[in-house]
Amino acid sequence: MRRLPHRETFAATLTLLLTVAGCGTPAVPRTAPSPSSQVNAASPSGPRAFTLVATGDVLPHTEIIQQALEDAGGSGYDFGKMLDGVKPVVSAADLAICHMETVYGADGGPFTGYPSFKSPPQVARALKDVGYTACDTASNHTLDDGPDGIRRTLDAMDAVGLKHTGSARSQDEAAKPALLTAGGATVAQLAYTYGTNGIALPKGQPWAVNLIDRDRILTDARAARAAGADIVVVSVHWGTEWQDEPNPQQLTLARELATEQSEGHPEVDLVLGTHAHVPQAYEKINDTWTVYGMGDQLAGHMFNYSGAEDPRGNWSSIARFTFSPPALPGQRWTVSKAEFIPQLTDLGPPHRVLDLTEAVRRNPDRSDYTRALEHIRSVVLSRGGASAGLTLAH
Repeated sequence: MRRLPHRETFAATLTLLLTVAGCGTPAVPRTAPSPSSQVNAASPSGPRAFTLVATGDVLPHTEIIQQALEDAGGSGYDFGKMLDGVKPVVSAADLAICHMETVYGADGGPFTGYPSFKSPPQVARALKDVGYTACDTASNHTLDDGPDGIRRTLDAMDAVGLKHTGSARSQDEAAKPALLTAGGATVAQLAYTYGTNGIALPKGQPWAVNLIDRDRILTDARAARAAGADIVVVSVHWGTEWQDEPNPQQLTLARELATEQSEGHPEVDLVLGTHAHVPQAYEKINDTWTVYGMGDQLAGHMFNYSGAEDPRGNWSSIARFTFSPPALPGQRWTVSKAEFIPQLTDLGPPHRVLDLTEAVRRNPDRSDYTRALEHIRSVVLSRGGASAGLTLAH
């Protein structure tokens, strides 16, 4: 994979950012909010446990765009109604992270679905209103509309107060992770993709989107840690489409990220995977949880490589991790609880994203819901997650 230049600017820029935010080195848990981050303040008595929720690919196909138009009454685009079913889970989290797979078109369009996506910028407002704190934007579709697509996407996220990482409008921006704060901890989120569908990086802009490179990820994680981040979350767009099992690249990189340590602690605390379109397993490697693939959170009718419609393309999981503060000086924040929540996009009509456990409870006669729930549970737990403490949230 291509290795991006100017790594040395990352550490310097991040050190300055965290110092300005009151997070010098070494890191000290804070009770005062940072003006540069989405903040959930710690309790007056000090750091507290917090929840981090993450979800899969937001992939607005043409029919999803049409549904948003209908939900807005034919004037504008309302993506919020499609996501209302999971808003209670997302909004209840202290930090919520989405994966925005596509880029946005100009106000008024034209907007397109597969194979080259340009989504309405109103998606950003819906994601913010549902309760997301940040979205990673590194995917194989990040360059579908070149630098203009990246600029419009990040501009729209900025306008609604949604943090982002993984693509950039400038070299300086590329050197900065998303900085999030919850429970008194500073959380650095980094994001990378396996590729961009063969589209070359823009001339003179090798920093436009982060590509997966083991050494670069670890360098960025160390820089974030050294500058004061208490927790490092890495989002990766990887894997083989339509394959339930993680592929060799996923397995190898996950182990390398979980094995790399400094002073007896992992450099990376959590790995969040997207891209495969289907749910994949959660696995705890040493002290690091890896979600190999959450699946598509929002997508239209999905067709696999054989050309057959595949309902797995509308099944996914919501990952929820509770982080607890260090008990003693020199210790790290740790995951004290790991949960998953099955999720499904019901294509109706109308198209609606559902908390699948709740949907089965309300509709016990829906065999399609039950089948999806059992499949998601089986796959998510297929790599020993249950023995490491992973549970299906109720």
